[in-house]
Amino acid sequence: MTTPSASHNPPGAEVADKIVIVIDDDQSMRETLGRLFRSVGMQVRLFSSASELLATRLPDTAACIVLDVRLPGPSGFELQTELAKQNVRVPIVFITGHGDIPMSVRAMKAGAIDFLIKPFREQDLLDAVNQALELDSKRRIEDEEIATLRSLYDALTPRQREVMLLVTNGLMNKQIAGHLGLSEITVKIHRGDVMKKMKAKSLADLVRMAEALRIKERHST
Repeated sequence: MTTPSASHNPPGAEVADKIVIVIDDDQSMRETLGRLFRSVGMQVRLFSSASELLATRLPDTAACIVLDVRLPGPSGFELQTELAKQNVRVPIVFITGHGDIPMSVRAMKAGAIDFLIKPFREQDLLDAVNQALELDSKRRIEDEEIATLRSLYDALTPRQREVMLLVTNGLMNKQIAGHLGLSEITVKIHRGDVMKKMKAKSLADLVRMAEALRIKERHST
């Protein structure tokens, strides 16, 4: 591997709170990669096999996995499949000394961020890892936002959820009243309560929330 450019993230940069998980059965390669990632301020965890990782609790922070394809026990591809089954969405960067196009296509189709053939440039690996960490950081923020929205939505009454669904499908108060057998005034009250409880600043805001929660459905008027 060649030395990364001096312009890359210095120690103490914004990557410091993110973790790179390296899985490679070659101790020399593990230690080399560990030194590389630490040199740019990243936290690192080193593993020699997929089984070792699966027996460990993953960090509760943005992370990525640098994964060798050929490992003792479960292969890198098998680990990728197992993590997907467990709904573990930590992005993966594959590295291998025995790669080919079909292998790289398989890895990328299954969601890998990159597939690098040894020997590779350190800068290429750092670029791939930074991309993976950024994606995982954004994914975690989105997950937290969805969890907050879900908590607000769960606090609505069944009637308020019905009103929210119909409002975000574009129905007017009069149409909602007819659909639910309510007075228009009652619908207005429920609509106001929904806006307040969901902390929506506008109808467009409420529509975005409904789409994020995937509660949007089509109803006939």
